[in-house]
Amino acid sequence: MSAVVAQTLHVFGLRSHVANNIFYFDEQIIIFPSGNHCVKYNVDQKWQKFIPGSEKSQGMLALSISPNRRYLAISETVQEKPAITIYELSSIPCRKRKVLNNFDFQVQKFISMAFSPDSKYLLAQTSPPESNLVYWLWEKQKVMAIVRIDTQNNPVYQVSFSPQDNTQVCVTGNGMFKLLRFAEGTLKQTNFQRGEPQNYLAHTWVADDKIVVGTDTGKLFLFESGDQRWETSIMVKEPTDGSKSLDVIQESESLIEFPPVSSPLPSYEQMVAASSHSQMSMPQVFAIAAYSKGFACSAGPGRVLLFEKMEEKDFYRESREIRIPVDPQSNDPSQPDKQDVLCLCFSPSEETLVASTSKNQLYSITMSLTEISKGEPAHFEYLMYPLHSAPITGLATCIRKPLIATCSLDRSIRLWNYETNTLELFKEYQEEAYSISLHPSGHFIVVGFADKLRLMNLLIDDIRSFKEYSVRGCGECSFSNGGHLFAAVNGNVIHVYTATSLENISSLKGHTGKIRSIVWNADDSKLISGGTDGAVYEWNLSTGKRETECVLKSCSYNCVTVSPDAKIIFAVGSDHTLKEIADSLILREISAFDVTYTAIVISHSGRMMFVGTSVGTIRAMKYPLPLQKEFNEYQAHAGPITKMLLTFDDQFLLTAAEDGCLFTWKVFDKDGRGIKREREVGFAEEVLVTKTDMEEKAQVMLELKTRVEELKMENEYQLRLKDMNYSEKIKELTDKFIQEMESLKTKNQVLRTEKEKQDVYHHEHIEDLLDKQSRELQDMECCNNQKLLLEYEKYQELQLKSQRMQEEYEKQLRDNEETKSQALEELTEFYEAKLQEKTTLLEEAQEDVRQQLREFEETKKQIEEDEDREIQDIKTKYEKKLRDEKESNLRLKGETGIMRKKFSSLQKEIEERTNDIETLKGEQMKLQGVIKSLEKDIQGLKREIQERDETIQDKEKRIYDLKKKNQELGKFKFVLDYKIKELKKQIEPRENEIRVMKEQIQEMEAELENFHKQNTQLELNITELWQKLRATDQEMRRERQKERDLEALVKRFKTDLHNCVAYIQEPRLLKEKVRGLFEKYVQRADMVEIAGLNTDLQQEYARQREHLERNLATLKKKVVKEGELHRTDYIRIMQENVSLIKEINELRRELKFTRSQVYDLEAALKLTKKVRPQEVSETEPSRDMLSTAPAARLNEQEETGRIIEMQRLEIQRLRDQIQEQEQVTGFHTLAGVRLPSLSNSEVDLEVKTN
Repeated sequence: MSAVVAQTLHVFGLRSHVANNIFYFDEQIIIFPSGNHCVKYNVDQKWQKFIPGSEKSQGMLALSISPNRRYLAISETVQEKPAITIYELSSIPCRKRKVLNNFDFQVQKFISMAFSPDSKYLLAQTSPPESNLVYWLWEKQKVMAIVRIDTQNNPVYQVSFSPQDNTQVCVTGNGMFKLLRFAEGTLKQTNFQRGEPQNYLAHTWVADDKIVVGTDTGKLFLFESGDQRWETSIMVKEPTDGSKSLDVIQESESLIEFPPVSSPLPSYEQMVAASSHSQMSMPQVFAIAAYSKGFACSAGPGRVLLFEKMEEKDFYRESREIRIPVDPQSNDPSQPDKQDVLCLCFSPSEETLVASTSKNQLYSITMSLTEISKGEPAHFEYLMYPLHSAPITGLATCIRKPLIATCSLDRSIRLWNYETNTLELFKEYQEEAYSISLHPSGHFIVVGFADKLRLMNLLIDDIRSFKEYSVRGCGECSFSNGGHLFAAVNGNVIHVYTATSLENISSLKGHTGKIRSIVWNADDSKLISGGTDGAVYEWNLSTGKRETECVLKSCSYNCVTVSPDAKIIFAVGSDHTLKEIADSLILREISAFDVTYTAIVISHSGRMMFVGTSVGTIRAMKYPLPLQKEFNEYQAHAGPITKMLLTFDDQFLLTAAEDGCLFTWKVFDKDGRGIKREREVGFAEEVLVTKTDMEEKAQVMLELKTRVEELKMENEYQLRLKDMNYSEKIKELTDKFIQEMESLKTKNQVLRTEKEKQDVYHHEHIEDLLDKQSRELQDMECCNNQKLLLEYEKYQELQLKSQRMQEEYEKQLRDNEETKSQALEELTEFYEAKLQEKTTLLEEAQEDVRQQLREFEETKKQIEEDEDREIQDIKTKYEKKLRDEKESNLRLKGETGIMRKKFSSLQKEIEERTNDIETLKGEQMKLQGVIKSLEKDIQGLKREIQERDETIQDKEKRIYDLKKKNQELGKFKFVLDYKIKELKKQIEPRENEIRVMKEQIQEMEAELENFHKQNTQLELNITELWQKLRATDQEMRRERQKERDLEALVKRFKTDLHNCVAYIQEPRLLKEKVRGLFEKYVQRADMVEIAGLNTDLQQEYARQREHLERNLATLKKKVVKEGELHRTDYIRIMQENVSLIKEINELRRELKFTRSQVYDLEAALKLTKKVRPQEVSETEPSRDMLSTAPAARLNEQEETGRIIEMQRLEIQRLRDQIQEQEQVTGFHTLAGVRLPSLSNSEVDLEVKTN
């Protein structure tokens, strides 16, 4: 697999058309679908965690959470097949618990699901034409029952379980409301529809057998056990002020209290299609959610109604209206009336209500606010921030700020912050936006709208246009990397503008089809474009012409990008391949493995590449691209990816798709090869503000200041008036209090006199009562003593009876044991005889058993299927029996309670008497035990005192010894301090010597480099001279051979001429002989050829000489260049060696210092024996101190000695080579430079090291 990894960080988006698309996991965490993930979002801490979809998933269809909040069920389509995946939410991260994907029945997709109250069973509804309702025991992947709900292909919107009963099920859809009960392995309908069939869109359970159902005509029904009990209708009225209000116009008998059960969400498209025939004035109830006070339901576009139960009467009335507010950034004031509330959910504590709408928005409201605003309708607030509600068409980022700019077909532009994961700016327009690009500074954007291309300023709280171009339907636009240019596509033409003068500097024409992608190279000198005509062009902006082109008409390109060095172009298109293009040629084609690549991006480091596919996945691969299938594929979006970008520092990947979601990914390379770039300068915090805005705000501030001063003056005046009034009131109150105090004093005196009289009377009465009580106590004591004696006699009689009974039972036990032993002996004999008979029968039985096992395995399957049915039937029977037995038990308990009371009253009297006797005995025993324990404590304390005296004496001895040791250590410390000072004095000169030696080494290395250069130059000179010498030798040999040939020719001519001289007296013969000589030695053809050959040879010689001289010059230049390269490499290696030696020396110093510290500490703690330092004589300080230096210092000197010795050997080797080359003839040292003698340098080094 690839070493490039991407990790999901944050997502901006919602998929509202997934059934039941929002619910609470706990009080702070909500779960909702986004892209091809389920997101766990913490509302307080703002973090997100992700549950990715299944591999090769084509999108989520429905969600369901179990009542105990432990399991999450997700309905998906995986490779054209339906599947239900159940996740365990309690584990971190969430793990798959079960996957239901093998079905014995026909199914296209599951459109609604629900868990049973105990979370053991799962109910799932399939789509038409099958419309099967499946009842699963999901832990065992076992289908308990399956039934076809509809035969007319009507859509089914929602299924649910009763909140208290696993066997009761409700199904609603177009023209159907069915209650079913699971019994005997089948689902049987228990209700019968009466009246006209309605299009039931949503329902919720409000009790064990009561359900509230909503329709597409704004009606709400209550059904109890399948029978209609209550009905109300919601109508939209047009009041005089122009705003719509919802009123309940018709009510019948109401119902009882509603428990909080969240309603699952029906499919929005199916509802709209099914309810298209209904009147437009009727609000459609898409969602219902119950809570403790009543229930909430959607009531038309942008509105939710709360119904509460009346206290006196048994019916419900509308209590509150909640509306979606108008967004101030939107151009459409009727925006809330264009989005339907598709799902409602209450938090577990019922403090907040969350709603999702058909425009992919999430809203919330605290229920306490709805209670405060009683007169007017309450308003929702955004749960997070406004999200895109249509496919995202443009994506851009910048360098100086952590911003992401997106544009969408919902006619909005949004700026996100990928560091804080918030929405910075948001604005809606009248036209659709097709493309967007951010200036590198983050202060400007260029946006391609349907009618024009606009250049805009990003202000602190607004996006304002300052330049417009008549470019219609601009599908692509992009700022250059430097920000001084920007390009915009108009059909098949690319317009390039300057960002400074805002003028069109060139128009690039050449494409025959629509241009789908443009990209700048790193230095902004070139622009690469790709389009639907299968052409990829590289444009030179300085000339306005295309430099390279690659046309493949069979492929429609979706996206192009270029490598950081601008040498290779990467393109993806409709032919399921990724192409590498260089110099107008396709170098490689990498297969996409049966998907279409829609977007591609390469990192600025050139080591990572990411591609987006038409199925919404992201593939991360390393560059250079592998030939095999080596990449990491991640589930991301639920639609084709439209745009992909990497931030400037290669830290974050940004992806946008047709599902309207924006993902941010953290990317890194497992190999870790320079991916992380640390920013030298942080992100800019500057923002743009217009002068008019600043002046307006300053004016507003001045007005507010004057207003504050006026209010201060008014408040001070009112305070003075209040003080005057309060002072007058205080005087009046003080007068009243004084009068009341005097009256109370008189009353107090009267009450005191009355109290004294009553005290005297009560004192006399208490004395009489005490006399009576003493008499009655004496009488009671006499009576009780007599009763105690009688009870004691009864107790003794009962004890005697119990002893007799025990003796009788012991006799019976002995008799039984004797009879038992006899019976055992008889039985053993009887059964031993039987055993022999049974062994024969066993063999026959074993054969029967084998046959029965086969039958048993066949019947076992049937029994297991019947068991579940029987268990449920038995459950119902025994539940009835339990109720009857509980009632009879209650009656019997009442009767036994009366009898027990009578018996207990008698028994209590006996126990009270016996308890009194036992308590007295117990108290006596306790007192004796206390006395003994106190005596033991006294002895133990005496022992402790003796032991502590002994320990005190030992501690005092120990303290005395430690004080002596401390004095010795103090003396030892003084000696060590003196020794350390003298060692430091010796270290400084040594370090100076090392520094000098290092400088000498560097100088010698510099000389070595010079010698290397001279050697290379001399070698080149030698080779040239040798070549010249060889050429001259060959020429000499040729000339000598020519000379020999000419001498032989002259000799022959002389002999012939001598023969001719003999005929000098005979002219005719002489003439013939001379003509013969001429014909023999001198011929015309030979003369012509010789002259021609001489000229040709000279020309060829000159041409070859020029060619060789040119080759020689080029070779010299190459030698010089290679020499410079080798020199730079050598200098770099030497510098690295010097830095490494420095680091090694520093590490050695640190090691030496730590060793000395450890050594001193060990010596102080007496963990190691340390020899006492001897007195150092003044005459020989150097040798004695060197002998006592630490081992680390010796090691360092040995190391430097080794390095010097190695360099000395290298110098000697180089000198030997130079001497060998000097012995070659014609070789001399340049400028007479000679190295210093090695013997002198060796002597100097030895002196310094010693």
